[in-house]
Amino acid sequence: MKIRLQKLHCLPMWKRHIHSIFISIICMSVALMVAFTYHQIMPEHSANIALIFILALTIISRYSVGYIYGFVCSVIAVIFINYLFTYPYFELNFTLSGYPITFLVMAIVTVIISTMTSHLTLQADVIAEREKQLAEAEKEKMRANLLRAISHDLRTPLTGIIGNSSLFLENKERLSSEEQADIINNIYKDSHWLLNMVENLLTITRIRGENFTINTSDEPVEEVVSEALQKLHKRYPDAVIQAKIPEEFLLLPMDAILIEQVTINLLENAIIHSTSHLPIELLVENHPDEVSFTVRDYGVGIPKEMLGNLFDGTSYSTSQSADARKGMGIGLSICKTIITAHRGTLIGQNHKNGAEFIFTLPKNK
Repeated sequence: MKIRLQKLHCLPMWKRHIHSIFISIICMSVALMVAFTYHQIMPEHSANIALIFILALTIISRYSVGYIYGFVCSVIAVIFINYLFTYPYFELNFTLSGYPITFLVMAIVTVIISTMTSHLTLQADVIAEREKQLAEAEKEKMRANLLRAISHDLRTPLTGIIGNSSLFLENKERLSSEEQADIINNIYKDSHWLLNMVENLLTITRIRGENFTINTSDEPVEEVVSEALQKLHKRYPDAVIQAKIPEEFLLLPMDAILIEQVTINLLENAIIHSTSHLPIELLVENHPDEVSFTVRDYGVGIPKEMLGNLFDGTSYSTSQSADARKGMGIGLSICKTIITAHRGTLIGQNHKNGAEFIFTLPKNK
């Protein structure tokens, strides 16, 4: 029977003691059975039985708490050897030569290993606590960045909607039909951006919840990409997207709605922030263990100083255009979280003529 030995520093103290008792009983029982078998096969080499129990004591000392379990088991091991495997059998006789040395060696081995284990467990506890504190600090940093991005990205379209609405209401009679259409079109675009931002916020609330799990099912890649492109076309009818998908039929385990949102966010970022009218490429490539999705634009690229923190909830755009005033950090942060939950990867980088974002999704095994 295969026994899974858990890391003691991951368990509460009472579970550590239960774990230690369980390990001690199992190891001593196995050692006893092996010793009996060995004694039946090679009774003339009974001195080697002590080595069997020393091995058991080593394992007990390594995977138990403190010194008590290893020390008690070393006493029991000496009694077993004396009572069961030394002539006269089934009698205790500690006056025989060599037994004080046997007990002393077992006790020393047990204490040394137990001491090392105790130090390792203490260090593991310290490291685990430090990692927990670092994770909390990173979480707080992410929350602060998201709040800054939210305050900016919600205020900007609302300000635009209010400003254009006020302009239209106060100057309706003096505005030409073209100017009225332009104002209404700006309100329409800001409203769509605001709707998209609310959807992103709902998603980030879901994916950062304590009990969030990805419910995946095998989905055809071509259909997911096609659905994302259709939704994006409704928002940006003039955008040119060149999609290249492998001819073979690809099924991937995914949450189709979330992967659609990742694809839309990355394409939308490329449309808004590349400041280029050249076509944007969406490349799907089939690899042995995964499928990669590349969104590549031919624009201004990403500032080098921002490449290290693309996914922390801040915006990398330095453009002063009207469209660039809307940040993209929340979208990238959501994308990163979604892809990580799918056990995939997401990176952003520059290429020779612009920027590209590549995410991967693992295949079923």
